[in-house]
Amino acid sequence: MMGTGRDLTGLHRSGQEIPVEIALTRLENAAQPMFMAIVSDISSRKRSETALQQTNAQLEEFTYVASHDLRSPLRGIGDLVTWIREDLSGFELPDDVQYNFDRISLRIDRAEQMIDDLLRYARAGVRDTDMETISPAELVEEALALALVPDSFTIEVDLQGGDIVAPRAPLSTSLRNLIGNAVKHHGGASGRVRITMREEGRFSVFTVDDDGQGVTPGNEERIFKLFHRASPGTNGDGVGLAFTRRMINAHGGMVTVRSPGALGGASFEIHWPRILLKEHEDE
Repeated sequence: MMGTGRDLTGLHRSGQEIPVEIALTRLENAAQPMFMAIVSDISSRKRSETALQQTNAQLEEFTYVASHDLRSPLRGIGDLVTWIREDLSGFELPDDVQYNFDRISLRIDRAEQMIDDLLRYARAGVRDTDMETISPAELVEEALALALVPDSFTIEVDLQGGDIVAPRAPLSTSLRNLIGNAVKHHGGASGRVRITMREEGRFSVFTVDDDGQGVTPGNEERIFKLFHRASPGTNGDGVGLAFTRRMINAHGGMVTVRSPGALGGASFEIHWPRILLKEHEDE
């Protein structure tokens, strides 16, 4: 058996070197402390991880190239519109012509925003290794402050669990996105949002509930697709939830939604892998 860091390899009877994982189980009835070791072949998992890393790298490369190739013509169109407006500045333009000029400028801005969102989405697949000990109360307080929740909304917080070790940025951003999403897609000018946390096995589970209009039945997975809007007629280009899921998945967690939830609206749940404080201190 050989190992480099935390990666272990074993020699298969065919003579091929394979990646393995070892699980130790204590034998309680033994006269002296004894452990049973179970060695598992994780070749399939390693292949999946490698394929995912390659896909992420290819997506990021494609996004960077596409953003470069798309920005130049967009800026060229923007410049042309500006020059035409300047050439016609001495004329009184009909309202519909002025309206169309404004629509062109708006669509250019939206296209550039979509390019920026694609870049953010590609980067969200990269795991953040900057670990720190985080107080859940401080984390939620930070997310609420950045989400800019209107005073007309009532916020309830119930956190059951101790400090967690995690990269602050992706977890804070995910909570902020879900809280902002609860307000934006609520359907009313006022309402209730409840943020809870509990410990469940090896996960810290954060839940964001609201009493709004919820998610249309059958759309529970579709709303996590890139450029799909959770509610028609709202601002944004439908990247927020796709970005949030990709970022959480990159860190070994998962995010799901059910509707109706505890408050009658949407209920988003983040399962975030919990690292014990002692394990973190021993590293």
